[in-house]
Amino acid sequence: MLSQKLPEYTLEAYDPKTEASKKINLPKDIAGHFTLIFFYPADFTFVCPTELADLQNRKAEFEKLGLEVIVASTDTVFTHKAWVESEELLHGFGYLMAADHNGSFSRALGIYNEASGLAQRASFLVDPDGIVRAEYRVESNIGRSAGEILRLAKSLKFVRENPGAACPASWDEGAATLTPGLKIVGHVGEALKKAQHAKA
Repeated sequence: MLSQKLPEYTLEAYDPKTEASKKINLPKDIAGHFTLIFFYPADFTFVCPTELADLQNRKAEFEKLGLEVIVASTDTVFTHKAWVESEELLHGFGYLMAADHNGSFSRALGIYNEASGLAQRASFLVDPDGIVRAEYRVESNIGRSAGEILRLAKSLKFVRENPGAACPASWDEGAATLTPGLKIVGHVGEALKKAQHAKA
């Protein structure tokens, strides 16, 4: 899916803020915003609530960046509601919870596990034009970091707003960036030092 348009899809989603369900049309409803689509295997499991709580803890930072978040699994909206109400880690959870109950959206994204009937632990960062700009997956027993997702989103936003710029490893907001070109081939370290001095 990387560098491709997000598939057109309509999903039912549970909104914990209103305690009601609604339809979301992708990518139409997220046009104009950077969006994180955060798939996790299942409600009422072990690592999943820690990941969602981690996202919630970063909510103010995501909002400041203008990043919208939709979490998703192959559960129903009814299971989403029951889970949020029963799991202490999810009290106050404020993101839309999409229900890909038949796994068809997961299949379209290439992350459906036919053996288990569950989606993989996969993250997609989508730009305002509906193009997937970052995608990564981890094993089901390994939790992801909301802080790393935030860092990636900042990088994507920076390169979109600064055409021709490149973010080096572990780049975070305010750090030096690179302008790729023949002049710095074999001299990237020097170019970074020069860029860092210019920011100082």
